[in-house]
Formats: sequence, C-alpha cells, structure tokens
Amino acid sequence: MNPMKRLIERREFLKLGAIGAFSIMATASDLLWQVEQVQAAELSLTTPQPLTPDAALQKLMEGNQRFVQHKPQYPDQSQARLQEVAQAQHPFATILSCADSRVPAEIVFDQGIGDIFDVRIAGNIATREAIGSIEYAVALLGTPVLMVLGHERCGAVTAAVQQESLLGEIGSFVKAIKPAVAKVKGQSGDAVENAVIANVHYQIERLKLSKLLNERLQSGKLKIVGGRYDLDTGKVSIIT
Repeated sequence: MNPMKRLIERREFLKLGAIGAFSIMATASDLLWQVEQVQAAELSLTTPQPLTPDAALQKLMEGNQRFVQHKPQYPDQSQARLQEVAQAQHPFATILSCADSRVPAEIVFDQGIGDIFDVRIAGNIATREAIGSIEYAVALLGTPVLMVLGHERCGAVTAAVQQESLLGEIGSFVKAIKPAVAKVKGQSGDAVENAVIANVHYQIERLKLSKLLNERLQSGKLKIVGGRYDLDTGKVSIIT
C-alpha cells in the first residue's frame, strides 16, 4: 500500500475516533445536566410541612437563642438549599424590621435562604408598600407568624423624638413614627426607649387594619407579635 495513502487513512481514523469520543463526552455531559435539572425540579416541588403560628415563633426564638449563645447552626445555606428554593419559596416567618445594618434578620435568628420573608425599612414602619409586601408573604405564601422588630437606640426613632429637621426624604419615616412618640410623651424613663416600644405597637396597629392580614388573624392562621432587639447582647425579646 502507498505509504502516503496509509498515513491519510490513519489520520482519518484518528479524527473519527476523536469525534466519537467527543460526542460520547457531550452526550454524558448533557445527560448529567438533565439529571441535575430533574433533581432540582423534584426538590422545588417538595413543599415543607406548614408550621402553626406558635411553632413558627418558637423556631424563630430558638434561632435567636443560638445566636445569643454563639452556637449558630447556619441552616438552609447549602447548594442543595439554593436548588430547593430556586423555583418556589415557603418562608415560615415574615419580619418587618429596621433597615439598620446591625439588625440582619437571617443572622440574628440563625436562619437561612428562603426561611424569612424579610421586609426592612428605617424605623420598621408600616408604609403602604411595606404592608403590600407583608400581605403578599402572609396571604399568598402563607407565612404563619409576622413579627414587627424594633431595636434599641434606633436612629429613626431618635430623630422622631428629638424632632430633628432632616434632609431629602429622610424625614418621611420620621413623620411615620411621630404618632407613636406622641403616645408616650411625658412618660418616665428613657424617651427613646419608650418610643421604640411604642412604635412597634403602633405599627402593629396599622398592620391590623389590613383586611387580608385580619382575615388570617381571625382564622388562627396568623400570629402577629412585636419584638425588641438588643444591640448589645443580640437578644430579641417579645414585647406584645
């Protein structure tokens, strides 16, 4: 046989082998990707057993106790959890908290991705938009517990107590806190601390005006509580 012809045939054979090997690898890769997608879909379709309002609150407070004791478990923060909640969410709690950088709900309650529907706004005020977000979480996602979480030495509450003149739109949340400040004006004790507690109660009153939230309350499917976060210790105390 012609040596040149033999060399060409050998090259063609090697080329075909390489193409075949690549096709097998590509097919295996596609198959693996498809399996992973199916597994992720199956995980996302797994709806957790709903908690009662009391059980949901207990889960929150147990997480805070772990945080205070410096024994966090960091639940629901794995790659598997990302896949599980990628297509659907089932948070067990809704929290209206201050936007203060020192009060991140998932950390102080030792929870993870998809556990808390977190609504954060300066002064933990129940604005129209905040209420709408909460209604979505409670009425459509079915969260059984709603906590309004204030915290000590809150800057927004302090500004409302001191009646400071603020720039831009900063004064908008101060205006929303002033009715709470008025309720405790003249009370003995620290004026800001009194106002922090009063503001939590006042915002809860506003939330209870929501027809959607009230229906869940009356049916026993929702519990609304107020909390106070201690910046020094990390402890959350129930105040309602």
